[in-house]
Amino acid sequence: MPRSIRPLLPHDSAQVLLLNNDAVPAVNALDEASLAALLAECAVAVVVTTDAEPAQVLGFAIVFAADADYASENYRWFAERSREFLYVDRIVVAEEARGQGLGEVLYGTIFASAETTAAVVVFCEVNIEPPNPGSLAFHSRLGFAQIGQRSTKNDTVVVALLAASVGEYAER
Repeated sequence: MPRSIRPLLPHDSAQVLLLNNDAVPAVNALDEASLAALLAECAVAVVVTTDAEPAQVLGFAIVFAADADYASENYRWFAERSREFLYVDRIVVAEEARGQGLGEVLYGTIFASAETTAAVVVFCEVNIEPPNPGSLAFHSRLGFAQIGQRSTKNDTVVVALLAASVGEYAER
């Protein structure tokens, strides 16, 4: 099925909120105000659609650059260790669209953005507790490696902190 990546537009917000909140606890829940705040500060916000239904959002990614004014504790952990990165705050694919390569399409756009901004690494985190083994396996296939672990949200969540080299991704 032909698919397209395009910028996340204001009229996509309702679909993005539904997809995001359906993916909890893999990502944090959002409301309209918190989504708007993320979009105001992020470096990359894209959606994936089919060419046949370009208004139907099948997945999205929201990504921050190294210089963002972003209070996320995981983002801050990465920012203390690098100045040349993109941070994937959230990437979500609709449950009914999983297994179709849409996550790889979204990551292709993220890594292409990293190359144009001179970022040398892409960072993200994936839950270990509550467990998200599918996401860990997916990120491993894309070349992400664990560089740390953090306990967050008053020790209710443990995340694997992951990194992938932009150069190595481009060579795959």
